[in-house]
Amino acid sequence: MPLPTGLNPRPGALRSLRLGEHTVTVVPDGAVQLHPRRWLPDSTDRDWAGDQAGVLDEQGYIGTSVAGLLVEYDGRALLLDAGFGPHDIPAEQTIDTIGALHGGQLPEALAQTGRAPADIEAVAFTHLHDDHIGWAFRPGPDRSSPFAGAALLASAGEWDGWPVPPDAVTRARPVTPGEEIFPGVTAWATPGHTRGHLSYVISGGGQRLIAFGDVFHTSAQLARPDWRVSMDALPEQAVRTRHEMLAELTRPDTLAFANHFAQGQLGRVTPSGGAARWEPLLEDPA
Repeated sequence: MPLPTGLNPRPGALRSLRLGEHTVTVVPDGAVQLHPRRWLPDSTDRDWAGDQAGVLDEQGYIGTSVAGLLVEYDGRALLLDAGFGPHDIPAEQTIDTIGALHGGQLPEALAQTGRAPADIEAVAFTHLHDDHIGWAFRPGPDRSSPFAGAALLASAGEWDGWPVPPDAVTRARPVTPGEEIFPGVTAWATPGHTRGHLSYVISGGGQRLIAFGDVFHTSAQLARPDWRVSMDALPEQAVRTRHEMLAELTRPDTLAFANHFAQGQLGRVTPSGGAARWEPLLEDPA
């Protein structure tokens, strides 16, 4: 299938896509390894030895990315999720469902788009886990957030009880599902991974792109949306949300941003043999 008009790499192999008057660009920050059987306890060794073997890295983990999405419109800029921050944690120091976890690339990636952190008017979070808030809330010892001037957006369910740092309280704002948070960008309630998880729908040029956060962590789940995720706060709701999301992702003129898909974060979901598969719009470089 040919690539959509307007899909071009930015300098440094960043991925950029035009949607009418919007430009969206993947800004990578790092990666995290997921233990396949512990992360997805309904899966079996046979599953990972078959068609899904290609998502495993050389150590036997699901290899995933950690990334944000820059949305530009009419000179304005929004960032969806803020990576893990400048941290590098080896597998032996993380929890048993994951392996190594590292970040640190996002500011450089943002600079390659021609944008500075001060250009970002708002950072919108799908949810408030560490690998999505890093540069906004945990940028490292003795370092202030590079997004100190940006509004910080998440659902009320995410902010409820979450310890917002004192210097960010005035910038933290609850988002209502259905709200347009930026021109052409609408919040969508997609609970399950967390109670207040949001996805964001970017509409332009007769197409839409859904940034679905942690509704899916790996492309292997597209064919098996009923697999439970051990780290989902509401496992049964998460399964329902995955089915609802798949129905939306397979609609015409719909693209997606997948924070964690190492095979390519910009893509589309296509039916395949009664299931669904991920089709990256631009392959990662070798």
